[in-house]
Amino acid sequence: MKVQLFQIYIEYGQAEQNKSKIKQWFENELEDDTDVVVLPEMWNNGYALEKLNELADKDLNDSLPFISNLAKTYQVDIIAGSVSNQIGQNIYNTAFSVLSNGKCINRYNKVHLVPMLSEPDFMSPGKQVPEPFELSDGTLATQIICYDLRFPELLRYPARSGAQIAFYVAQWPTVRLNHWLALLKARAIENDMFVVGTNSCGNDGQTDYAGHSIVINPNGEVIAELGSNESTLSIDIDVNEVSEQRQAIPVFDNLKLNLYK
Repeated sequence: MKVQLFQIYIEYGQAEQNKSKIKQWFENELEDDTDVVVLPEMWNNGYALEKLNELADKDLNDSLPFISNLAKTYQVDIIAGSVSNQIGQNIYNTAFSVLSNGKCINRYNKVHLVPMLSEPDFMSPGKQVPEPFELSDGTLATQIICYDLRFPELLRYPARSGAQIAFYVAQWPTVRLNHWLALLKARAIENDMFVVGTNSCGNDGQTDYAGHSIVINPNGEVIAELGSNESTLSIDIDVNEVSEQRQAIPVFDNLKLNLYK
């Protein structure tokens, strides 16, 4: 499976500009043999939190058709980062994924809202854990958002359920870059799985975002990593390494669920 990460600068509160950029990147940067494209967190409006009552998508009515059209046009699965998204009276940080036929196969509302960026003051937390879902080639994946990375409990369920790749989509700040890199490695090692972290970059006038989108194998080794500027990362992933690692280090066979508190 060939995965391509789009590490982009997200314009603050400018959904149409951000959509235009993503469309241009598909036109100009997408490699012919790519199977899966991954976008960062909150790509529609960034962290323009105080404006979300006006700017947030409405139940993905704008973002999902846009991504579905790209998926069908370019025949790729898209791990569509996340967007600010109003459902009823609440605004969520909603991640979603779309198959190459345009079908949405995953939705997840961010459970852990980041207090350092005042997210809980403007958004509501999700009430459901991330689920595993099947990509076009049959690979089981899951999709988790930014601050959720600090809570290993959240990945344990989809990993135990057979997920082979965890896609973490983020706008992770430069000031805590070392945490981003260390925690992603930890999630890969403790769950014997590939971890793909796709971050934004640049300064939106409020926060400087770290970039350093990264792919880590089930042994915790970095197999590809970007720097701090806008760029794409393309990498071939052999998901057979997951079953090999889980046989070599069978953590899920050795869990003591009856003992943990």
